Amino acid sequence: MEKHDNFQNNFSLKGFTSILIGAYFFIAGYLIKTILDGFLIDDNPFGMLSAEIIEVFIIVIAFLFFLFSSLALFFSGKRNAKKLQHLLWNGKTKAAFQKYILGIIIIFISMIILMNQGFIDSLTPTFLIIYGALLFVLKSKERKNLLILSGLSVLLAMMCILIPTYWSSSISILGIAHITYGVVVKN
Repeated sequence: MEKHDNFQNNFSLKGFTSILIGAYFFIAGYLIKTILDGFLIDDNPFGMLSAEIIEVFIIVIAFLFFLFSSLALFFSGKRNAKKLQHLLWNGKTKAAFQKYILGIIIIFISMIILMNQGFIDSLTPTFLIIYGALLFVLKSKERKNLLILSGLSVLLAMMCILIPTYWSSSISILGIAHITYGVVVKN
């Protein structure tokens, strides 16, 4: 395999990968909303659980979302690198991977801090702002259209700040945007 130092070919949010991540957004948002709605109803099984257990469920769902999204990025990058006969891990991909892991850690730490401090209405806007910043940081010169997803994420965060109950719709809209981006920007 030849040495290839182009990040956009190895790990990118285009095609099927973006569609999968959009679907993961839908699934995670739906599961979290279902759990929270069930928690408010006494005859629902989730209504019998304590708030701490519900928090653990939500953290596990968020972790699984990031795990599956990361695996989608990794396997599509591996497939692209093999198809183009390039090295998967090179200088740019290692640097981007470090930024990605740092972004995920920042997201989880900030979510846990906000949850422990009782700022539940700030969870989704904070996530969307950090996610938009992560997309902005990971964009390449050739992938300027990632700025659209990044800007949309920040715009949806502003909507969630103004209307706190808009969080579920914001996650769904971001999922639709990822799916649309995957359909429009093909491999």
